[in-house]
Amino acid sequence: MSKLDMTSMYTFHDALRRDLRHIAEVTARAGDDPRRVLATAAGWELFKKALHAHHTAEDEALWPVMREALAGRPDGLALLDAMEAEHAAVDPAIEAIDAALADTESGPARLGELADTLATALGGHLQHEEDDALPLIGATLTEAQWLEFGQASGKYVGPDGPRVIPWMLDGAPEAAVAAMLAPLPDPLRAAYTNEWFPAYKALDLWAARA
Repeated sequence: MSKLDMTSMYTFHDALRRDLRHIAEVTARAGDDPRRVLATAAGWELFKKALHAHHTAEDEALWPVMREALAGRPDGLALLDAMEAEHAAVDPAIEAIDAALADTESGPARLGELADTLATALGGHLQHEEDDALPLIGATLTEAQWLEFGQASGKYVGPDGPRVIPWMLDGAPEAAVAAMLAPLPDPLRAAYTNEWFPAYKALDLWAARA
């Protein structure tokens, strides 16, 4: 059992899986052009922004620390190589969807295929990370190193925090929400409750915008 609190990782992963379901629903929707919906949906842009921040934080602030800690352990280093390769495979899937959205000759069926590719690539990576990488992290890093990664992750989210934090916690269990908000200063917790989350919930994330 990990000595580290992995709540943030699992909560973020669950939010990504939630959005993969929304993307699948949009691309399978009858009666509307899914290209028009996804091209303008606030949810698609927020999903990409959150995913980019998450993967960049891991690539730049987590895997290098793990590599140093795992020096001389080929099995652990090979797992980190796999994590980085899986990250690299997700980006082209997203880029292909954006290219299809911009291509008037690319039909809805093609978009559905690309959404399936993204779901397979990202979903497989999330499961691999949870099954193998998170236990290795928990057995390798100190609590101080894990907290440093958490702080770095916040920096990669940056000014998008008022959108990304509610996105991450949307639908999360109450215990996870409480755990994620606890480290925030009182003014930021108040902002989350009174401003950030209400503004986020007011968005129609997966509808076409004019």
